[in-house]
Amino acid sequence: MMETLWMIEPWHWLVLGFILLIIEMFVPTFASLWFGAAAIIVAALTWLLPISISVQIIIWLILSAVFLVVWFKFVQPLSVDRTKAGLGGSVIIGETGMIVIPPQSDRAGVVRFSVPIVGAAEWMCRTTGEVIAVGERVIVTDIVGNELIVSSMQPQSTLINKRALQK
Repeated sequence: MMETLWMIEPWHWLVLGFILLIIEMFVPTFASLWFGAAAIIVAALTWLLPISISVQIIIWLILSAVFLVVWFKFVQPLSVDRTKAGLGGSVIIGETGMIVIPPQSDRAGVVRFSVPIVGAAEWMCRTTGEVIAVGERVIVTDIVGNELIVSSMQPQSTLINKRALQK
């Protein structure tokens, strides 16, 4: 009579799952979280159904791989911080926004960005002599103090026609 040397019980999977979840608290990658979740699911399945050890391991590997792929492909990209908060002011140069208050020669205007940049969605702005209207798309070309220097993204021929109409 041949005796099995070892057998994996459902509580083994449960303990493995919780150990992996505890490890996740100290490792910031979210990798062991998914292996732990898969182990807990395998524990539940083995309590409900008589599953051989090889099938248990295959289920654990497949679930772990599926969880990892879903995490890295779909969920993690949603959590990327696009605000650029805490970075130097040079990250603003080249960004595009929309004028909400047009800059005048005697006062600054306001440009709004679709995503907050360096902690704010709206910034004070000035131009280098261009006339820019509300709703016009602009690009940041420089920073002076706390104000952005912006220029219009419209083609130059459109700007020339606009200036001719304003005179």
